[in-house]
Amino acid sequence: MGNTESTPLNNPYTGLPRVPTIDPSASTDKRDRTLTHLLRLNHHSHTILYSQLRFHNHLPHALGSAYLLGASSEHLTRLYETESKSLEPWPPTSPGEIARHDWREHISDRRYQRAYLDFFEDELVRLGYDWRRVVAEYLFQGPEPLIFGGLGGLGHSLIHLGYAFELGSKELGMEALAMFATNYGLHEYIDAEFPTAFGGMPVDCSVPAPPPAAQVTEDPLEIIHRIRADSAFDGIFSQPGADNIAPLLELREKEVLDYYRQFKITSPADAHKSLNRVSTLLLVCSHDPGRPEYDFFVVHLVTVSYAIRTLLPEVPEEYALPLVKMHWLFVIIVYIIQLRKEVRPELLDGVEIHGRGWGDVVQKALGKGEGSGSEGKMEEAHYVKAVRAMKDSAQLWKDQDEFYLKADLKFAWEFDKWSFGG
Repeated sequence: MGNTESTPLNNPYTGLPRVPTIDPSASTDKRDRTLTHLLRLNHHSHTILYSQLRFHNHLPHALGSAYLLGASSEHLTRLYETESKSLEPWPPTSPGEIARHDWREHISDRRYQRAYLDFFEDELVRLGYDWRRVVAEYLFQGPEPLIFGGLGGLGHSLIHLGYAFELGSKELGMEALAMFATNYGLHEYIDAEFPTAFGGMPVDCSVPAPPPAAQVTEDPLEIIHRIRADSAFDGIFSQPGADNIAPLLELREKEVLDYYRQFKITSPADAHKSLNRVSTLLLVCSHDPGRPEYDFFVVHLVTVSYAIRTLLPEVPEEYALPLVKMHWLFVIIVYIIQLRKEVRPELLDGVEIHGRGWGDVVQKALGKGEGSGSEGKMEEAHYVKAVRAMKDSAQLWKDQDEFYLKADLKFAWEFDKWSFGG
């Protein structure tokens, strides 16, 4: 496996250390060559959106996570064979072409996924195959930069871009840009908060009054508890799910933004650390004692959080705060649409380590542990992504190693299948 020092974007944020970038394509190792081959095979064979353009191609996330956990070449191949069964081949044509002069004209139109990927790959050639330059040119163009729409499609664009940087993959980088273009959403709140910083015009609207000082806190979990107790969100939805996002913002936008503003951010790095922890608690501790249940939508808070951890040291410094605020908005929205389950941090107190460490977590996740019963889990993209995200969070914040170890032990051993809440 080759370690490379990728060229950062201009004036990158330095509040967090960069995630080491690898370049499997430069290696002759069998495992590295297998990953490179499978990522390219998926890139050329399968759409980034499938099943009537509703679902996202998670195969690179599963392969990347398993690889980073140490999966063998054979394991990666089996993973590819299993996860690719539901994917779809690229269509021969798109509704139209994308060009430099009008590339934003079809933003959010998922039918143009092939056209956008072709366009960004043409730009890759124009910019000398420096995929990071293509990312910089198209994600960070103001006003209303494309990256601010990364929460659309449950944050998969951000997740995909995080793996592109971590695996040093131009294929994933171009796929991520195509995802940003076709899943652009929830950007208007970040656009409105940061209009002039990125070349936009001031927003012509009244500035809301700041929340009372007593409500402002640096602890996002405290705000989550307030949201759970707020009757304004009672009875809006008959069942949980992503379809609740639009009606939530239509009916309770003011309340959502009030809670959004209660989070005090003194530094993006410290705020991200707090949000990563609360995202983990929401995943592993929002069920009744003795009845473990892992929410499919909530797991995206954890994987988006790790993507933002990867991206923060790569983006221009002025984008660090908006990225963290995007994540916080995402946490609030997902928590509410999944019907505000009670978060019980004390559930981690009952997790016994008993000499188990990160090696045991990895073995469990990869299905090698004795009696693990996890043979099917290694083929579950979101499962292995979550395990890997929590493991690497502990490596960054070593003062919280036991918190993340307990969370990952609990999740890895208790996970059976995803709950969709309904």
